[in-house]
Amino acid sequence: MTSPKPSVDLGYPTEAHGRIPAFHNIEEEAAFWDTHSITDFIEESTPVKVTVSKNLSDPLTVRLDPEDRAELARRAQSKGVGPSTLVRMWVKEHLKQEA
Repeated sequence: MTSPKPSVDLGYPTEAHGRIPAFHNIEEEAAFWDTHSITDFIEESTPVKVTVSKNLSDPLTVRLDPEDRAELARRAQSKGVGPSTLVRMWVKEHLKQEA
């Protein structure tokens, strides 16, 4: 089984931040955090504001032919997200552009 890939560019290679080393890829970073605790690096951290989407429970059915559905699944997998998440991202991008 393969691990999902990040859906955004995480900016590798990273720069070192205090005692947190630079990382060349996500595997290297994961190996570091598997053996270290973020609580040991509080001085090197900066608080950020996180916004979580609310109430994504209003479904919309979209009918696709099998070829389009397969291509959607391939593209979503390459971005590390599910097909419905990718479609939601595309719709939000398009609505923002049209505004």
